[in-house]
Amino acid sequence: MTGLVLGCLWVVAAASIAMLPRRRHWAGAYLLIATGIPLVGLITWQSGPLAGMLALAAGVSVLRWPVFYMGRWLRGRLSREG
Repeated sequence: MTGLVLGCLWVVAAASIAMLPRRRHWAGAYLLIATGIPLVGLITWQSGPLAGMLALAAGVSVLRWPVFYMGRWLRGRLSREG
């Protein structure tokens, strides 16, 4: 149950960071990523894989631009190798 409460606080922190000026968004995204990865593991461990997948989906929906840029970077790396 603690993991779910921390997950909800993570979402509140993400919404608070979104209200900051634009120049602070990427620094906030790095902080959210650094705290979100272990948090998804904690939620999965405490509440099971379904809750972990839902937490991962919520995190990806909040941090969609870093995920988009990572996918673009990976696609570029894979196309240069092949």
